Amino acid sequence: MNKATKQLFAAMAMAGVASYSLAADTIKIGLAGPVTGAVAQYGEMQFIGAKMAIEQINKAGGVNGQQLEGVVYDDACDPKQAVAVANKIVNDEVKFVVGHLCSSSTQPASDIYEDEGILMITAASTSPEITARGYQLVFRTIGLDSLQGPTAGNFIADHIKPKTVAVIHDKQQYGEGIATAVKQTLEAKGVKVALFEGINAGDKDFSAMISKLKQANVDFVYYGGYHPELGLLLRQSAEKGLKVRYMGPEGVGNKELSAIAGPASEGLLVTLPKSFDQDPKNQALVEAFKAKKEDPSGPFVFPAYAAVQVIAEGIKKAGDTDTAKVAAALRANTFATPTGDLSFDAKGDLKDFSFVVYDWHADGTKTEAK
Repeated sequence: MNKATKQLFAAMAMAGVASYSLAADTIKIGLAGPVTGAVAQYGEMQFIGAKMAIEQINKAGGVNGQQLEGVVYDDACDPKQAVAVANKIVNDEVKFVVGHLCSSSTQPASDIYEDEGILMITAASTSPEITARGYQLVFRTIGLDSLQGPTAGNFIADHIKPKTVAVIHDKQQYGEGIATAVKQTLEAKGVKVALFEGINAGDKDFSAMISKLKQANVDFVYYGGYHPELGLLLRQSAEKGLKVRYMGPEGVGNKELSAIAGPASEGLLVTLPKSFDQDPKNQALVEAFKAKKEDPSGPFVFPAYAAVQVIAEGIKKAGDTDTAKVAAALRANTFATPTGDLSFDAKGDLKDFSFVVYDWHADGTKTEAK
């Protein structure tokens, strides 16, 4: 390596980012999400999906004669770090972002992007608040909690038919938001919600909550949040003899959940995006992931791939990298992607998206619930 190249790599290392192209004439896409922290597994799903799209688009000739360059930024799913990342992206003069992952990080970061003329597409953040502010440069390639919550609540009421339900959450924007949507759906269907309470993200001992669940005599528990806490809740509930069925959102749909909960994760219900890796139309793409020893089955892999693809197609249709023009092109067109034909409404949300209820198994696999 010559001196200039060594200096470039040193500068990148000091900045805490990783670049996936060294071409001079590139269109940079910031890939923002957790590289470190408790939900880094979800960040990896987003990164492998986005990087695969960049690689395949570049192999096909790039975008308007330019190659795409993905630059990874670690926000650790922490709102303060997400703001620092967003400011770094501004300083790096990156105009397009796929991310962030956690809703509580995406929202403050998107404030900065909107102000600075940066177009962001999140492939994972489901909080409705993110796109409820009239922003023009904020999009997503996943559905909203206002859709996912009713999907879960209606399944509980119509198929499980419990007598008494507890709805708990991790007090964060995503977890409390989805839990509230489930609670409202259940109450509208006449299902009694005996307990609606929060735990603290990062807690390890849930003895007090399990005692409350026993005292409330619940026979079903919905949890809004991420897999580290739910895994412990499942395991400790089994150890303490609390025999209830649990359900959670896509934030718990991770094989690491089963590593934490063990046999207690068997029978958990989870709402997730469709298994896009099982679609016969996507098998060539699935094989491309497997050839790189990457797992294409994670819920955010294909939405992240689609986010990059939509950015690339939007630039082509706009004939320009001006983000306002690209945003207008996104709203005016429909895009064929591995997650389906995507079109966006005025808020930047998908006009059509479906969540599916799955039975989770102790080996980390899932099957569609009936």
